[in-house]
Amino acid sequence: MSPRDIPNLICLFRILLVGPIVWLMLHENFSAALFLVAIAGISDGLDGFLARHFHWQSRLGSIIDPLADKLLLVATFATLTYMQLLPLWLLLLVLGRDILIVCGALAYHLKYGEYELTPLWSSKINTVFQIALVLLVIVQQQWLPQAATWSTTLIWLVVASVIISGSEYIVVWGTNAWRQKNKN
Repeated sequence: MSPRDIPNLICLFRILLVGPIVWLMLHENFSAALFLVAIAGISDGLDGFLARHFHWQSRLGSIIDPLADKLLLVATFATLTYMQLLPLWLLLLVLGRDILIVCGALAYHLKYGEYELTPLWSSKINTVFQIALVLLVIVQQQWLPQAATWSTTLIWLVVASVIISGSEYIVVWGTNAWRQKNKN
């Protein structure tokens, strides 16, 4: 083990936080869940900073970092849906977009070979809206039950960003596949 492994270890730690966060939410201990979500967020920023600043990027890190983020988001979305704090259709829309992206990447990889999946700006905005929605719903349960209007607004921002980013991925993957096909 070397210092280059630190970002990946931090990322693995973030993955290990998912279970306790879900457990705390299910037991309606929202303040503790919020604390662990904050730690997960700080660790995400820290591992990214270390990887970039010290040039400790790795292929493994490029895979597990977005996986850790997605795992946390999907788990919290699913938990909040199970608790009837988010609508089922929203969870299905978010999961549908993620499945579309993974299937598109897999199809491209199988047909044309390795491709560096770089997140699009629309996807980053979508992630910010999803995180903000999860945090707001958790905060509402503990401290701001009257903030329902904010969560409704964020739900529609998540919907719009899911549609926009999902569509953009289809265009990008389709364009790249078309170029590869015409290259051969």
